[in-house]
Amino acid sequence: MTDSQSPDQSDTAPRPDKRLFTVIQLSGLAICIGIVTGLGAIALRYLIAVVHNLLFLGQVSLDYNAHVATPPGPFGPLVILAPVIGGVVVLWLVRNYAPEARGTGMAAVMEAIYYRGGRIRPRVVIVKSLASALSIGSGASVGREGPIIQIGSGIGSVLGSRFNLRSWQIITLVSAGAGAGIAATFNTPLGAVLFAVELMLPEISARTLIPVVIATGTATYVGRLAFGMAPAFMVAAHERPDVFVPLSVDMLPLYILFGLVTGVAAAGFVRGLYRIEDLFEDWPANPYLKNAAGMLSLGILMYVLLLTTGMYHTAGVGYATIEAILTAQLTAPAFLLLLFVLKFLATSVSIGAGASGGIFSPSLFLGAALGGAFGATLDLMFPHLGFHSVTFALIGMACIVGASTGGALTAIIMLFEMTGDYTITVAAIIAVVVALGVRRRLSPDDIYTLRLNRRGQRIPRETRAHMFAIRQLKDLMSPAVGVLERAQLGEHGLVDTLLGETKEYAVVTEGRNVVGVVRVHPEDPARRHGPLIGPVGYAKESSFLQAAMTNMADRDHAALLIIPDGTMPGPEKVIGVLTRDSIAAAVLRDYRS
Repeated sequence: MTDSQSPDQSDTAPRPDKRLFTVIQLSGLAICIGIVTGLGAIALRYLIAVVHNLLFLGQVSLDYNAHVATPPGPFGPLVILAPVIGGVVVLWLVRNYAPEARGTGMAAVMEAIYYRGGRIRPRVVIVKSLASALSIGSGASVGREGPIIQIGSGIGSVLGSRFNLRSWQIITLVSAGAGAGIAATFNTPLGAVLFAVELMLPEISARTLIPVVIATGTATYVGRLAFGMAPAFMVAAHERPDVFVPLSVDMLPLYILFGLVTGVAAAGFVRGLYRIEDLFEDWPANPYLKNAAGMLSLGILMYVLLLTTGMYHTAGVGYATIEAILTAQLTAPAFLLLLFVLKFLATSVSIGAGASGGIFSPSLFLGAALGGAFGATLDLMFPHLGFHSVTFALIGMACIVGASTGGALTAIIMLFEMTGDYTITVAAIIAVVVALGVRRRLSPDDIYTLRLNRRGQRIPRETRAHMFAIRQLKDLMSPAVGVLERAQLGEHGLVDTLLGETKEYAVVTEGRNVVGVVRVHPEDPARRHGPLIGPVGYAKESSFLQAAMTNMADRDHAALLIIPDGTMPGPEKVIGVLTRDSIAAAVLRDYRS
């Protein structure tokens, strides 16, 4: 670097092979992602409606409300073939065009974020849309939020790659697309932001959070234009006992007990789902035969439930059953426990056999069924206390989602947004935290990361605020003791061990250009020095280490020359040197402190 280059130029100039968008530009892309993802959510619902009405009712129609139970169709027992037909087409699409579209899709998105620089193939968006619509519409027990997450993430990846952005900006757009997918699906903008923060974003800062918030807000607005402002689920009006108001501390063990129960259930769901998937993988049969066998079992199960209860229950997203539980139409504890077991099996078989869809909606179903059974049992045992199945069904939804996915805050906030019920805040927070702790004790990986862990791809699930990033350079630099011409240096610089404990540097110039720095001995700097370190750049003494690290990474600097604030760059102005070794030492000190 020449001594005429300013610190501002050094700090902001992007690498020639990648573009760096400002927050405003990135936010503009986030708006586009939110609009397209919202429209994608609308299109997916209509696509699901076409498939569902065709296979279950024998008609071509866009009129389908997943919250209302599907009536018996004209096909009679032949409806058991609906999942088989959908499953075969899905398997063909996934195997031939986009293997990433199989299953929930979240593992593929996380893999893209942590191992592929945010890159997702464009064709995944199309294949995932078709495959998920076929799976859900034909009766596979999966959710529609999974495909929208992958669709939104894919759109973010395509836009980021199209503009040749840096990896962290592509990852930000991928996370924004995922949050937009959740927001558009459930009408939960706050929960969607937390979903991206807890489960997607490797970095949480203003530059990453702003695009996520904008994308989720935009997608929510688009979704509301099509589906209205109403919460995702309606909840029956019911009296809540005092234990759900922070007045009865003596009832605190009740929340903890329910958290323990749901934590064990969530761990069983995580482990059981992959156990059944392994059974399908280990079955030495043709993939299409395995898929057909699994989907046929789903068809038989849902038809038996239709004949015995009047509803398909385990088919599709299961919102009609969740609605029935939350409106107190289903309150029998034994039947609710049976629905919990059957939905768990149906979801595991669906994913294991190769269906494409999300795991979020089945988790809501499991939580509502288990919580409803718990509350109804308490009501039978203690009728005078006023317990109600609906109250615990709501808390159960948050517990199973939060514990199985690892997104505790996401689950709590989404519970309130999806139901409009804020009266059980204390109980929900306590139960979800306990459930998450129990699940982590029994199963360290959540339902998303376990798949990647089994491939040897570890995903960090904790977010830490690193103090080293906000240290000022003047507190970390080594002193600069002078300027040496390259010709002044000895022919053979001494090895570092001969320099003792000295950590002083001299700036090395060649004519008007700065070529690097050398570690020197204070008694004889010109002759007793270490190897030349370069190339180098300039930075102000009050700059934060995070900005310095970005500068060094962007321009591939080996060291930075620190100058006082308010001065122009020049070798004679240098008061300190920051090397990569100094940065490594600062990082280690932060972890030790």
